[in-house]
Amino acid sequence: MTRYLPRTTEDGAARDAVRLLCFPYAGGGASAYGRWQRGLDAHGAGVHVLPVQLPGREGRVNEERFTALKALVDDLDEQLDDVLSRPHVFYGHSMGALIACTLTLRRQQRGAPLPLALVLGAYRAPHLPAPTVIEPEADDEQLARRLIELGGIPEALTKYPDFLRALLPVARDDLLMCRDSEASTYDQLLQVPLHLFAGHRDRLVSVPEVAAWRLHAGRGSELRTMPGGHFFLRDDEPLFLGELSAVLRRYAQSVACAGVPV
Repeated sequence: MTRYLPRTTEDGAARDAVRLLCFPYAGGGASAYGRWQRGLDAHGAGVHVLPVQLPGREGRVNEERFTALKALVDDLDEQLDDVLSRPHVFYGHSMGALIACTLTLRRQQRGAPLPLALVLGAYRAPHLPAPTVIEPEADDEQLARRLIELGGIPEALTKYPDFLRALLPVARDDLLMCRDSEASTYDQLLQVPLHLFAGHRDRLVSVPEVAAWRLHAGRGSELRTMPGGHFFLRDDEPLFLGELSAVLRRYAQSVACAGVPV
């Protein structure tokens, strides 16, 4: 198994389920999706959750982080190729949406198996400028304050300097990678359905900016607005997972009805 995915033993139900690969937001890791399997099971989503762990954080903290989006996507494409040969869906939140979209285009261009659908949350359509969380020259205190404002970290954690020393360099490198994306990369329509989620109170990415992904949709798109901010997936996780399950069930059921081996 690749280092990008958890080392778990799949039982029969997991082997038969559509795989949901989850890509993290800037500064985040696979643990952001740690409760999703139980939450989605409760709604009968019919998927096996595979949180993607990027290098340089959590269990891969000693590995070098990527700051170039293309290099990361090339590595993901190679390392995940076997897993992605079976029916799957991508979920990406904020930076994760950019990664999921770019990986899908990379695989589309080389004729590799594509996800059944792309589920993208809290990120502007790729023809728009990347959201500016903070200017590159901002100091750590300013970056921490901005992450608190967006709901990325609780203010109480600022009392733990060791936590901030671990988090902030990761967030900086991830934000640099987001700025590395080029609009010309996304001049090809995505040949998968797009399911878009936006936070009604998101102060970084507006609902119309998320809705603009429709311009990149070759197989249709739909938008859901959640009653939260940029991190609406945490503001009310049970509510969000219920909405997400409604999307995922249709793909799990279509695979089951078609008898596609997973």
